[in-house]
Amino acid sequence: MPDLARKTENPESETGSAIRNVLVVDDSRAQRLLLIRALTRQGYYVTEAGSGKEALAACEQDEFDLVLSDWMMPGMNGLEFCKAFRNLRRERYGYFILLTSKSEKGAVAHGLDEGADDFLTKPVKPDELLARINAGDRILRMERQLTETNRQIKAKMDEISALYEALDRDLIEARKMQQSLLREPHRDFGTAEVSLMLKPCGHVGGDLVGFFAAGEGKLGFYSIDVSGHGVASALLTARLASYLSDGAPAQNVALTPDQDGQFVHRPPSEVANLLNILMIEDMETDLYFTLLLGFLDLKTGQLDYTQCGHPNPALIDAAGRVRFLEGGGLPIGLIPDADFTQQQIRLRPGERLLFYSDGFTECENTEGIQLEEAGFARIIEDNAGLEDADLFTALVWDLDLYSGGRDFSDDLSCALLRYKGSQET
Repeated sequence: MPDLARKTENPESETGSAIRNVLVVDDSRAQRLLLIRALTRQGYYVTEAGSGKEALAACEQDEFDLVLSDWMMPGMNGLEFCKAFRNLRRERYGYFILLTSKSEKGAVAHGLDEGADDFLTKPVKPDELLARINAGDRILRMERQLTETNRQIKAKMDEISALYEALDRDLIEARKMQQSLLREPHRDFGTAEVSLMLKPCGHVGGDLVGFFAAGEGKLGFYSIDVSGHGVASALLTARLASYLSDGAPAQNVALTPDQDGQFVHRPPSEVANLLNILMIEDMETDLYFTLLLGFLDLKTGQLDYTQCGHPNPALIDAAGRVRFLEGGGLPIGLIPDADFTQQQIRLRPGERLLFYSDGFTECENTEGIQLEEAGFARIIEDNAGLEDADLFTALVWDLDLYSGGRDFSDDLSCALLRYKGSQET
């Protein structure tokens, strides 16, 4: 087994040297002693080995910063040992200097190919030995600084990755919670049916659709599109859902008790005005939203609605033809004391009214051309014979074809009202 040479105090704490443990390999005892004397005088820990086999055994027990190995040795020569040394599993790079009497360029190139870092010509001069060691020390320090930097970067990346994974889990739960706002995607009211669809473009989105009982024989339904698509938009949709709740009429800003204590709906323009006041005066946010809110008389088919910056509703007649109801209005949450108007239409039996977000009409194809109302009308008419849930699926499918299969850049949502007509005889 190799002998452990004289030890000195750890110089790394004093000099900042990257080289501390040195292995000297030479079949000549006299040559080893000369090298050991020079190295220990400089404060290095030195281990000696008389053959390549002994040196390899020493490297399996200890991790040397620097190896000084003779080239010409019986058995495993220095070049073979260098190649085996490079194949060892090490935490840090080891600097390898071959000691040789060879001076041919071809031999030096071969040694470099096998993994040697530098060469010293025998007999070794002490000043040249120290110069080569100092050169190796500079390289090792840079390598270890780079390794430490990479370690720190990896640690930060692992930390960031863990944070992203936690955020991703939270967003998945937030998506589930947002989808739970659509507790009932379809309801049959006898003379009318309402179907809802909500498809965020990310984990969560800023669209919201819903319906609620709006008093005796009245149905309220709405489509909302909050600016943005992220968490802040999703939080606002959750708050708006509480303002238009179907299960808590006393909390629903669209409803008010009459003289008998029964809840009836306010005019849709008044509801828009109340929501605008809430956004501007009670919520500290730069967000705003567009809205379509309608109230249907289930007996007569009369629909009163207000349009606040939302896309024009699409009226689908019994034959499957589409026309858009012209409207407009200002979004909610932008301008104090904004004036909101309302319109009125009477639905005929078999007609359907579609409230939708601009994720449909503003969808772009691969050339950057938006679908717009005309294109959306074609898609609706192509699928008008389908039932409501299947119609939603077909609309999204055809929109995907139009976009060229790219991810949608905006949320998609629909509220579809089908009026069947009075059941009275």
